[in-house]
Amino acid sequence: MRLKRMMIVDVPIILDDGSIVHYEGYRVQNTLSRGPGKGGLRFHPSVTLNEVMALACWMTIKNAALNLPYGGAKGGIRLDPHQHCKGELQRITRRYTSELGGFIGPARDIPAPDVGTNEQTMAWMMDTYSMNVGGTATGVVTGKPVALGGSLGRHDATGRGVFISAQEAGRRRGVPIKGARVAVQGFGNVGSVAARLFEQAGARVVALQDHSATLVDEAGISIAAASEHVANTGQLAGFLPGAEASTETFWLVPSEFLVPAALEGQLLPERARLVETKIVVEGANGPTTPAADDILSERGILVVPDVLANAGGVTVSYFEWVQDFSSFFWTEEEINARLEKIMVGAFDSISSVAEERRISLRTAAFIVACERVLSAREQRGLYP
Repeated sequence: MRLKRMMIVDVPIILDDGSIVHYEGYRVQNTLSRGPGKGGLRFHPSVTLNEVMALACWMTIKNAALNLPYGGAKGGIRLDPHQHCKGELQRITRRYTSELGGFIGPARDIPAPDVGTNEQTMAWMMDTYSMNVGGTATGVVTGKPVALGGSLGRHDATGRGVFISAQEAGRRRGVPIKGARVAVQGFGNVGSVAARLFEQAGARVVALQDHSATLVDEAGISIAAASEHVANTGQLAGFLPGAEASTETFWLVPSEFLVPAALEGQLLPERARLVETKIVVEGANGPTTPAADDILSERGILVVPDVLANAGGVTVSYFEWVQDFSSFFWTEEEINARLEKIMVGAFDSISSVAEERRISLRTAAFIVACERVLSAREQRGLYP
């Protein structure tokens, strides 16, 4: 798929000490054939144009695979948000939003939080855009605070989508959630929510890993207690001192469900040869390398790909966008029910293609998504 358009912007701000710094920002729209662009905005020192272009393409596939009425987009600014106070981050966000001008908008391109950004960032973007167009435009971003048009259920949406995908995969493979052993890498917003939902459904979370520690307990780790510990200390280290193990031990813990929900490129070929699990559910973007994917397939381990498994966040972002247009908001129960309906429907469609063509869920997801994008492009035709 050809890239639709990209913008590179200079983002100058005055720091609190009076000095002026310049950052480079990007916004890429991969395709708009199925609707306005949709994708996150990240603040990170390693952001590059090539990375943002790849992530925008990823969003095209994810949105089309879930049959959401969006194209794919992504944005980023190359900076370390931890090196700036709240006031400086606000000025950076507002200047970046203004530099984008008419590039974004409720019917053009809708940013959302990503690495290094949050609902406060989205509130600043929404306000800046609204001031520039002369009227409140809540639908220009998603992932906003609920008080400013955000959606209930958005915080847990990605982790909930991971759990729903795992449930569907387990149903097809004859692996029930109740009584299952679960290993979760990453205990941030996605991993912690998924772990909590697994536990509530009767599974045992036997392994957890974050940047600070690997915890293993065959009897099951209390997710509520672990979450409280992380809220107080910022890390898992110290929660179960007697249960801490080496980093590589995590990949050796027997489980029915393995959920890599941390960083990309974590499930490497050497780890794929050793893991003892039945189903891998990708909570992170790109956690499994292509070579490792092949090894898991050869071993008969089902992989639920990221473009399906972690699409709960963008799905509830879609709900937020719809609610903002109508100024009518649903309850959290309604949000969760609608999320499950869309996730299960997407899983059914992709799984059917995988079974018919005897291919992986990942390949099937890309086929379904690309067919939808290409069909929309053909039906729209060319102008002029």
